Amino acid sequence: MGKKDTRLEVIKMIISSQELSKQEELMAELDKAGFTTTQATLSRDLRLLKVVKAQNAEGRYVYMLPSSRIYRSVSDNHMTVMAMNRLGALGIKFSGNMAVVKTLPGHAAHVAYDIDKAELPCVLGTVAGEDTVFIVLEEGTEREEALNAISQALPMNK
Repeated sequence: MGKKDTRLEVIKMIISSQELSKQEELMAELDKAGFTTTQATLSRDLRLLKVVKAQNAEGRYVYMLPSSRIYRSVSDNHMTVMAMNRLGALGIKFSGNMAVVKTLPGHAAHVAYDIDKAELPCVLGTVAGEDTVFIVLEEGTEREEALNAISQALPMNK
């Protein structure tokens, strides 16, 4: 992977994990990650990635990727009304102190973000793919306890 491709991936990771509203904030985060860039280059990267600014839950305009819940619900013509009402998790399965949450394609990062932001005491951390979120649970957490906690963080069809 080239430097530009790596920088684009880092931009996507930053936007997926933080709510930033200014290019200066994004440039500072890129700098922390070892990618010093100019405002012009960042603007081109944001256009290439089709990043938009949309209102978050608090009403602030923040950068969002095309795969984010809000952006996709507007731009995905093939999604049915029923699917748009279920943009959270579709289901969850447990194995030991791990849980796997299935989501609609492209929604795993946002679901993982919602779980992480909720700071649930039984969740040690999450890893998101395209349509799957892997959750590591605190040792000894009962499945029902984890399900109840995770359900509070996001809408889910049990």
